[in-house]
Amino acid sequence: MTEKHSPATGIIKSLGLVFGDIGTSPIYTLTVVFLLMKPPTYDNILGVLSLVIWTLVTLVTIQYALIAMSLSRRGEGGTIVLREILGSSLKSKKTVGFISVLSFIGVSLLIGDGVITPAISILSAVEGSLLIPGLEGLSKTNIVVISGIIAMGLFAVQSKGTEKVAGAFGPIMIVWFTSLSVLGILFISEAPQILYALNPYLGIKFLAENGLKGFITLGEIILCATGGEALYADMGHLGGRPIRQAWAFVFPALVLNYLGQGAFLLQHPESRNILFEMVFHSSRGLYIPFLLLSITATIIASQAMISGMFSIVYQGITTRIMPMFKVDYTSVERKSQIYLGSVNWFMLLSVLFIMVEFQESSRLAAAYGLAVTGTMTLTGIMMVWIFYLKKKPILSFISVVVTFVDMMYLGANFYKIPHGGYWSIILALIPFGMIILYTKGQKMLYKMMNFMPLEEFLHKFRRVYATNAKVNGTALFLLKDVKEIPFYITQTMFYHGILYEDNIFVSVIKRDDPYGIAGFFSPDLADGLRVFEVQMGYMEVVDVEEILREEGIEERAVFYGLEDIITSNPVWKIFHFIKRNTPPFINFYKFPAKKLHGVLTKVTM
Repeated sequence: MTEKHSPATGIIKSLGLVFGDIGTSPIYTLTVVFLLMKPPTYDNILGVLSLVIWTLVTLVTIQYALIAMSLSRRGEGGTIVLREILGSSLKSKKTVGFISVLSFIGVSLLIGDGVITPAISILSAVEGSLLIPGLEGLSKTNIVVISGIIAMGLFAVQSKGTEKVAGAFGPIMIVWFTSLSVLGILFISEAPQILYALNPYLGIKFLAENGLKGFITLGEIILCATGGEALYADMGHLGGRPIRQAWAFVFPALVLNYLGQGAFLLQHPESRNILFEMVFHSSRGLYIPFLLLSITATIIASQAMISGMFSIVYQGITTRIMPMFKVDYTSVERKSQIYLGSVNWFMLLSVLFIMVEFQESSRLAAAYGLAVTGTMTLTGIMMVWIFYLKKKPILSFISVVVTFVDMMYLGANFYKIPHGGYWSIILALIPFGMIILYTKGQKMLYKMMNFMPLEEFLHKFRRVYATNAKVNGTALFLLKDVKEIPFYITQTMFYHGILYEDNIFVSVIKRDDPYGIAGFFSPDLADGLRVFEVQMGYMEVVDVEEILREEGIEERAVFYGLEDIITSNPVWKIFHFIKRNTPPFINFYKFPAKKLHGVLTKVTM
């Protein structure tokens, strides 16, 4: 939930927790672009810089900071939020299903991007050590090993929570962005003609003159905007205002540095690692401190992406599109401070694999950008749809223009697929396949369950309650919908004869908005049978036990259903494996373990 704090504190936290990824893109963006666009002529440099600057304006400032961040639910943003907003405005189930698939793709691409970001950020920073006298001969293997050790250390501390170190992230990033700005101004002053790159015409001219090669270059230029989607996805942590205010500081810092890099390149067209060579050229004495600062900044960027992945997967769990992975809460005060061990170690193994597979940041750039542009395009499509339904023609038109730009960048990134971009797709297919399998499996499982209509159940319950002996006290029975009584309840009450004096059906309902909790009794269904409903935002961490205490409920036992899946179908066997190896939903509601009674139901799929 968004915290209340002073504007300055919010801005500083935003710098550390949101802008690490986009803030470290100057380390590799122009270096990668001009490995493709040889030679770096005057026209090429100004054309590329114009595209970089206006990409930041169009895709980050307009698409995310201005438009997307105006679409939220109780301050929460992201692809799943867009799905909730759009889904609530649509009537056709087929259309809602289509939107759901789009959001699943968006979430999966973000997760794939979350693996590549730490790899390319850390690798590119460690490669800067090659300019240190005596380390020029450092092999690719050594660079990968050093980067891998940094990555392992970063992922190893995730279980401790980032709360204690988060306060230091912001000040470090202030130093980083200030350094980028000063460095940029220094070299702009030596070649002020680079300021012509602020003219968008030069970018259009570059594309027109270079044809297919210029279009393919967009696939590398988009690296300057990677992390821009974090502005929207991380709204729930800090709120929209401090993120926008922080971007007002970050944007000019990035523009100044990119212009400075262009100015340096005009004077030193032979440069191969532009940002680090700028520092080395201007002050060798400050090079090692800057290198250490850049490595720290990339660690912060990676940390922000890891935390973002935890949030995305947690949204997937709470909206029931992902399995219920074990969640640990690392802060008493902040519900957003969570740790998912399975996600953490999956990401580490993937990051190490990507580092070993590509070995160089320039080669890794071939796999980077496809997931980002895919996410941006899907966000744009959903924004157009939402503003159209809300009858906001101006915002609809702007969203159409922005989405067209997104599609251009996405098209340019298709060129990367045979050159390593296929790894971006493979990485995204893993969570996408899991989401599709889990959602389809849950629907199939629900269909196969033997539910009893409420009227039929009440008829039997009244007869059994009036004639059978009852256990003293109150028992809770968890279920989704009171209108359909799951088999485990009828099995417990009617076949096993376990009937309490006071029986309460507890229904926990996820609302479309991210936050808010309400608990209340519905009218009694029968003598000895009551219904208690808990409504909660999909990002809430609910202590159902506490809510029940506030209503004066002191239960002796809590019953819930478990499914034992029997199947010969290989797909459903995978679904069964996932279900069996993830915690049951009851773990999310904090009931005392000694009161819990899981009732097993065999289901054939």
